[in-house]
Amino acid sequence: MSEPVAKLDRRFSDPDAVATQWQKTNQVLDSAELFWICTVRASGQAHVTPLVAIWLDDTIYFCTGPEEQKALNLSGNSRVVLMTGCNDWETGIDVVLEGEALPVVDTDLLQRLAQAWGTKWDGRWHYQAVPGGFRHEGGTGMVLVFSVRPTKVFAFAKGTFGQTRYRF
Repeated sequence: MSEPVAKLDRRFSDPDAVATQWQKTNQVLDSAELFWICTVRASGQAHVTPLVAIWLDDTIYFCTGPEEQKALNLSGNSRVVLMTGCNDWETGIDVVLEGEALPVVDTDLLQRLAQAWGTKWDGRWHYQAVPGGFRHEGGTGMVLVFSVRPTKVFAFAKGTFGQTRYRF
């Protein structure tokens, strides 16, 4: 993906704010240990839950059990919002990413992702790549893996408050 165009939304930014550079937003996505995902239930209600995810090659990847609410929601509506950042008021950046969650079934990519999960959190997440997704190392249950290429990304800078939208 080529670097997106960043535009500061002056309506929601301090007068002296500047657009957050993509490199800084990209670093937040890459280093985040926790994301929040919002999916849509069949009833139309939002469902929000925390999860771990990997930002790799300008795509965010997450996984879930096939019986979990987010997996059930995705079977009917693949649109998602993922969020990460910090709870500080004066420092940091919050990032909101919108897109469509698509199943990952490519074996080479699943192996690469399993390795990334195993190293990102000091080895706390161990998966084996299997046809159609992951298995917990030593386990038998299937774990579904999804990719989200962003269609829209927002960065919310704090301290000097600024809202940046990235166009791809």
